[in-house]
Amino acid sequence: MALPVAAVTGGIDVLGEQRAGWDAATRGWSHWFDAFERGGRRITAMMLDRGRVRSGQRVLDVGTGLGEPALSAARVVGSAGSVVGVDLSGTMLAAARARAAGTRNVDFRHRAVEDLDLAPASCDVVLSRWCLMFLADRGAALRRLRRLLRPGGALVATVWGPPETAPVVGLVSRVVHAHLGLGATPPGHPGTYGLSDPRRCVAELVAAGFVDVSVVVHHAPFWWHSSAEFANFAWDVMPPSTRQMLADWCDPGLRTRIRRGLVRASGRHRQPGGRIVLPSAVLCLRATRPGPRLSGFHRT
Repeated sequence: MALPVAAVTGGIDVLGEQRAGWDAATRGWSHWFDAFERGGRRITAMMLDRGRVRSGQRVLDVGTGLGEPALSAARVVGSAGSVVGVDLSGTMLAAARARAAGTRNVDFRHRAVEDLDLAPASCDVVLSRWCLMFLADRGAALRRLRRLLRPGGALVATVWGPPETAPVVGLVSRVVHAHLGLGATPPGHPGTYGLSDPRRCVAELVAAGFVDVSVVVHHAPFWWHSSAEFANFAWDVMPPSTRQMLADWCDPGLRTRIRRGLVRASGRHRQPGGRIVLPSAVLCLRATRPGPRLSGFHRT
């Protein structure tokens, strides 16, 4: 698949680097999928509700990863509807296809947002769970997603809140960055917290031509059986670039101290009974493509 020009910035193949990173992260995310979905499934249910997903609709899931919320949407739209899930990572999609075995109304495609081959106005709803903040050219991507929606169709996406409000990811960032002396990614830049400011979310969606833009904050109830389990999760799903940095720059002693730091930091969230509970802020964005609102859904 040829990369679009926008994917190459300053001689750096941004999409290629992201693709390689997510491919390398597939094993860890697959191992911890069920544990992560303790909180993630609540967010998926909320997205389907805010998107008013219903039987017979055509739904696009951008950055589907291991197949959510695509597979949940497929159960709602039923045999009269269809879902397309797209992702940069071929290995993530292979895992998603395995999870989808026997599901006939979902199609997983190895595509970047910038390279989607869907017809304009062919989607009733576009969903994206924890993906938009990683896009290298968000403006162009959002405009493309708007064009894929039918007039009156909805984009519903979730992104992480600020790190201090989303400990399931923020705690890991804080511990690792403190040990490595790293600074935070500048606001607005591609990364975990690239859209953690609701005002930025609204501004970017409006600039991309959406209307009826709203942002609602939800708290996803992530939990682990112990601080050791959380530390193992955090290590296994750590961005491959960070793990490579730890391997290249850090001696085994420092890596051990980082793991212990994750255990200590998560241990502060221990509840009676031993569970580590990390309710984390998730911004849910909803925006509409301008045009006449249809009482039904897209038909051909």
